[in-house]
Amino acid sequence: MLKHFCLLFMLLFLCTVLYSQTGKKIRIVSANSLEFDERVPDARRLIGNVIFEHEGAMLYCDSAYFFEGTDRMEAYSNVRIVSDSVTVSGNRLSYDGKNKIADIIGNVRLKDPSSVLTTNQLKYNLQTKEAVYTTGGKIISNKDKNELTSVFGQYKSVKRMFYFRKNVKLVNPQYTMDCDSLQYNTTTETAYFTGPTWIRSEENTIYCENGFYNTKKDNSEFGKNAKITSNGQEVMGDEIRYDRKKQLGNARKNVTIKDSVNQVTLTGNYADYFEKEQVILITDSAAMQKTFGKDTLFLHGDTLRSVTDTIADKRTFYAFHHVRFFKKDFQGKCDSLTYSEKDSLMRLFGRPVLWNEANQLLGDSVYIQLANNELSTLYLKNSAFIISEVDSLNFNQIKGRDITGQFINSELKKVNVKGNGQSVYFANDENGKYIGVNRADCSDMLIYLDSNEVSKITFLKKPDAKLIPVNKTSPKELQLRGFKWFGALRPRKKEDIFLRPEEPIIK
Repeated sequence: MLKHFCLLFMLLFLCTVLYSQTGKKIRIVSANSLEFDERVPDARRLIGNVIFEHEGAMLYCDSAYFFEGTDRMEAYSNVRIVSDSVTVSGNRLSYDGKNKIADIIGNVRLKDPSSVLTTNQLKYNLQTKEAVYTTGGKIISNKDKNELTSVFGQYKSVKRMFYFRKNVKLVNPQYTMDCDSLQYNTTTETAYFTGPTWIRSEENTIYCENGFYNTKKDNSEFGKNAKITSNGQEVMGDEIRYDRKKQLGNARKNVTIKDSVNQVTLTGNYADYFEKEQVILITDSAAMQKTFGKDTLFLHGDTLRSVTDTIADKRTFYAFHHVRFFKKDFQGKCDSLTYSEKDSLMRLFGRPVLWNEANQLLGDSVYIQLANNELSTLYLKNSAFIISEVDSLNFNQIKGRDITGQFINSELKKVNVKGNGQSVYFANDENGKYIGVNRADCSDMLIYLDSNEVSKITFLKKPDAKLIPVNKTSPKELQLRGFKWFGALRPRKKEDIFLRPEEPIIK
């Protein structure tokens, strides 16, 4: 009998050593007691400080059933798995040694060097180091305390990558992220998302349907219906990059920036948004739409710049190079332009031309004062010239050093000429037939208009004026020196602001 017992002991010992060497079977390392439970005849029951080992992974618990024949086990109370740098703990464990898959239930906690996962039920593959939960879970990163929750989650330990679906929420001390599908790398602390995604903070709200967010560097890239909302503004584009630390945003392709407070919309294909300074720079088909009551100003330039006075909460807009704009009651072109919401003053520089009704207005620089969203006062500085077309060959003209024009209901009604004043206008009889050309030279003059026709002229200093019969006029008398007609350059509709017609050659 003793001989048989010794032989059985040696066989059991040999099998244990063999299992340990091949690493293919679960091995009992220690337990306070080993029992046979009649209710579970094909298992051995281990109680107290139970330790198993399987291919380098250590399994700990207070008690367990070990099914040696099928190479599986069930563990209870203070369950813990330690495999490389990953530790998984819970209340109950079911482990299959053949496929190396552990099912852990109750107060499950998975910990690796960068984060901690908690859930109520987890399936963990010791071979691939992958974990899956389907009943809701939470992950907290060790460094920045990012907290992520979702209904479904998958963790690949080797890649340090989490995959989440359904009701995904990432909470950071500075922002929160809500989406339906998310991948998160715990090493780089980068979140990759698809589907509707919101990122909310005190500074702004970001929406997109794909992209990534590096929570470590605080930079991100968003695509598909991407939008950033901040301080009453919306920045939209096919691609948006945002650096939260620098408070710098870049938008690419089909860019739209809306300011609902000031009723301004900027569009283009390339934009930089300096959030702290409240500065926007936009290029590539850049355009601005500014609402004035029931009318809208459409403006284009190679480069548009918007700067906000944060104290007055008013913007100043700058347009540079090949500037053209259209509004129903006035249109214009120039090389550069500024418009201030603070004083409603538009300034045009670089060979500016302005059109209002039948009038063409020129000056080395042109200032337009708006009041109640309509033209109020016009200032033509240096080499001022107002021309209106009588017919295809004849033009009424007013010229001076400086000209100030007054508008009523966006119609030019009064012109004040200061210095070197000259005028040419065609006089008609009661039947509208030309009777002559009024030619006047006077340093300063006041000219009153009605329906774009001269109704009265007041000469403020001694004038040199004469009425010349039409049949006795010469081309020299019909055009003042410096006359230039740019009718072909005039934007006739809002789409024309993007055109670049060639300027006529002036002899």
